[in-house]
Amino acid sequence: MRDMAVTGAVVLVRSPELGDWATTMGTRTWHGTEPVTLADHVRVGSNTKTWTATVVLQLVDEGRIGLEDPVSRYRPDVPNGDDITIAQLLDMSSGLANYTEDLGLNEQMDSNPGRVWDPEELLAIGLAEPPAFPPGEGFLYSNTNYVLLGLIIEQLTGVPVEQAFQDRIFDPLGLGETSFPAVTDASIPEPHPQMYTFGTNVETIDSLVLPPEVQAAASAGTLEPMDVTDANPSWGWTAGAGISTAEDLADYVEALVDGCLLSPQLQEERIASVQPVDPDDPASPGYGFGLAQFGPVYGHTGELPGTNSFMGHDPVRDITVVTWTSTAPAPNGDGPAVELARAVIDELYAD
Repeated sequence: MRDMAVTGAVVLVRSPELGDWATTMGTRTWHGTEPVTLADHVRVGSNTKTWTATVVLQLVDEGRIGLEDPVSRYRPDVPNGDDITIAQLLDMSSGLANYTEDLGLNEQMDSNPGRVWDPEELLAIGLAEPPAFPPGEGFLYSNTNYVLLGLIIEQLTGVPVEQAFQDRIFDPLGLGETSFPAVTDASIPEPHPQMYTFGTNVETIDSLVLPPEVQAAASAGTLEPMDVTDANPSWGWTAGAGISTAEDLADYVEALVDGCLLSPQLQEERIASVQPVDPDDPASPGYGFGLAQFGPVYGHTGELPGTNSFMGHDPVRDITVVTWTSTAPAPNGDGPAVELARAVIDELYAD
């Protein structure tokens, strides 16, 4: 935590075999005195994608959409839409460009952090860029896929996506501290830490690694980070605007991986969809239908400027690990919560 200049962090572990354990580190404000707590709410970034994918898969279970359906059936405006399937949006093999790498968007996020982004605006930015590769012929982690899936959810259900998440995931699982804000809502429920970052969006558009002198000052505690708590997360929408707590994330990732949200057959297909993101390295992290794999655990990570989170569950040993930090990314470019989780998982599986 010190190495990565993190203000506040939480680690939660559940294991029937080894026991449950949680710790909090740091404070709610930079150089503050009030400690962070397990009850604190944080923005969970791309962990939101698992909600989006889950609702899409529930609609598959209900026969309202098919994994092999062309996306053009729902959005005729998508380039290569006749050849891109819903499954390829889910597993990041569509080739659609990533709108969050757009310079104009990042400039706006820096100069006008309270701006409300309409999902159609975000999709238009992504679709305006040439595809990275033909559908099915590569892997590109693209937020465009998941904004598009969010719009399809609204189209098929006829309700705002925040209502679909509430009705289909949060309420059935009793996730009372988890929410998905309307695009106009930049607030975060109390209690919560302030959330910090050291680089602007434009500075980190190509690389999250900051200059050595900035890294040194941040590690020494002499460089004051930027408070981005109140920045509107609508630019992430169904790819990354969710809010939760460590305990809720643990409850959720267990249900996600153990199959409590889908039919057994489709859950089996979801787990099987997870493949190494680097085909030449079978040990590389895996990705599938809105589900990632890191060694023995399945789950996801999430990062917005100011917060990083990790949730993972091992269905074999029934081990759950959740971490979050209120500073992200680290000045050296790492995801602090991911590094915390890696250290914890290495210890848990040391034998």
